[in-house]
Amino acid sequence: MAKLSFLAGFGAGYVLGAKAGRGRYEQIRRGWEHAKDDPRLQGLAGVAQARADAVLSSVRTRMGSGTPR
Repeated sequence: MAKLSFLAGFGAGYVLGAKAGRGRYEQIRRGWEHAKDDPRLQGLAGVAQARADAVLSSVRTRMGSGTPR
């Protein structure tokens, strides 16, 4: 069932992307390149990574495997 859902989503994305055209693709790609180099986004990504690490460490401790792998 999950594979079928994935294939349906992939197919829909492919069709919609093909209809949008190369120009829209390039516009989205430039926006992504600009955003990923933004220091504010880099800072947010660092904060999110630190929080995820803390949550993972907490879950591991609660499950009894306090030593990270």
